[in-house]
Amino acid sequence: MAKNYVSNSSESTRMFKSGLLEGLSKVHFTVPLYIYVPTVGFFIYKSFSEGISVLTFIAYMALGLAVWTATEYVLHRFIFHYIPKQKWALRLHFIFHGVHHDFPRDKMRLVMPPSASIPLAILFYSLFAWLIKDKASLHAFFPGFLIGYLIYDMLHYAMHHHNFKSGFMKRVKQHHMLHHYQDATKGFGVSSAIWDKVLRSDFNKDTHNLV
Repeated sequence: MAKNYVSNSSESTRMFKSGLLEGLSKVHFTVPLYIYVPTVGFFIYKSFSEGISVLTFIAYMALGLAVWTATEYVLHRFIFHYIPKQKWALRLHFIFHGVHHDFPRDKMRLVMPPSASIPLAILFYSLFAWLIKDKASLHAFFPGFLIGYLIYDMLHYAMHHHNFKSGFMKRVKQHHMLHHYQDATKGFGVSSAIWDKVLRSDFNKDTHNLV
């Protein structure tokens, strides 16, 4: 992604003439918690009410969390960083991700707005329901996936607006800051760098100071 302009402002730039569309593109970082924490609780309740064992539940929830890390990487690398050629597609690219690279501290565009996250959640649930036929297992897997998404969203906000004290969290933040301020063709994992290491898109962090 070419770096033409980067703002350090935490205020939002206007993207749409329509007030409705502009409002739908912005969200306070706590909103995903209000939507998805109860959703996670509902699916956990459904799973146990459908007779799942504790060990099977833990296994499927852990699998859902692991699948999220791969999903996060794939979406970020191959969808959000795909640069189209058509003008209308470039506009969409800016709306979905380019604006974040130009205004990385924008407080209202650091977590996914419900206008995007809810349709995506429905889409992923439908896909997983097609793949996992047992309902109890599906309803253990999906909350693990959603927990992974929430960790991603909350961490993403914190990386741009919080100074971490622990060495581990400094390294997590450093990984994402290098993606923004050094090389946007590397470091696509946000909540985890594991897939960057596996797929060789990681940074050589020994040559950089911690952020």
